[in-house]
Amino acid sequence: MTSSPALLKQTLRREALQLRRGESARLGVAASLALAARADALEVGPQTIVGGYWPLPGEVDPRPLMATLAARGASLALPMVTAPDAPLIFRAWCPGDPLESGPHGTFHPAAAAPLLSPTLVLVPLLAFDAKGFRLGFGGGYYDRTLDALRRGGGVVAAGLAFAAQQSPALPSEPWDQPLDMVFTEEGLLTVVRA
Repeated sequence: MTSSPALLKQTLRREALQLRRGESARLGVAASLALAARADALEVGPQTIVGGYWPLPGEVDPRPLMATLAARGASLALPMVTAPDAPLIFRAWCPGDPLESGPHGTFHPAAAAPLLSPTLVLVPLLAFDAKGFRLGFGGGYYDRTLDALRRGGGVVAAGLAFAAQQSPALPSEPWDQPLDMVFTEEGLLTVVRA
């Protein structure tokens, strides 16, 4: 008897969360700085709007990378949850801007901050594979968001992870939105789709 993708994902989430905690304790700040030092791997310019995230405990901290990309002319935005089954929205953010607390332990810019549509989304994750599939917490926020952004035009989805978070293969379901690339402390993995 085979497990459904949803049940398999639940088991993998527990294992991946534990692995990520260990990698964060071992590499945390060094990994975040390594991403910033390799920012040239990401093509950004004055027209780029980077949708980052405020890190939860254990996630790769994107803030050093975001600061480097902003210094190269990119605009920054952070996501905001508006409803449990809705895509995330992104509001303009600059380092030092005040943040408000959101659901699930997140932080986002104030409602007065302008809405932006990212052209590059930095995506947190628990695990990833070479096909670009990722395992998140299961809320579907990034799948809905990437689907909406892809329907609205061009967007690049870059997962941020510790290299050890790579899995040989992850289960996928029809609504799962694959990443275009994954950026780790060891470098950039570009996804090649068949």
